[in-house]
Amino acid sequence: MIKHIVMFKLKATDGISEYDNALEVKKRFDDVIANVKELKKGEVVINSAEAPDSNYTIALICDFDSIDGLNAYQVHPAHVEFGKFIATIRTERACIDYEL
Repeated sequence: MIKHIVMFKLKATDGISEYDNALEVKKRFDDVIANVKELKKGEVVINSAEAPDSNYTIALICDFDSIDGLNAYQVHPAHVEFGKFIATIRTERACIDYEL
């Protein structure tokens, strides 16, 4: 099993708050979860409003059966489209992939 965790710092854009952008990320990633069969489990978590500003805004926590499943997810059209969107609202990204 491969655990894939990605964290993003988001920004406000065009009158949309950082938090509202996080809600839109969650909505759009739920679509990725529903459409990518290699993604066995996916979760989106949003940082607490009371947490330090230095924290990341949002994290995606994903499970795959294998590295091949993770690689297939990376190029899946639903994930590619999601990546295009998040690239417009993120300021930082951190990722780790590890085997359970």
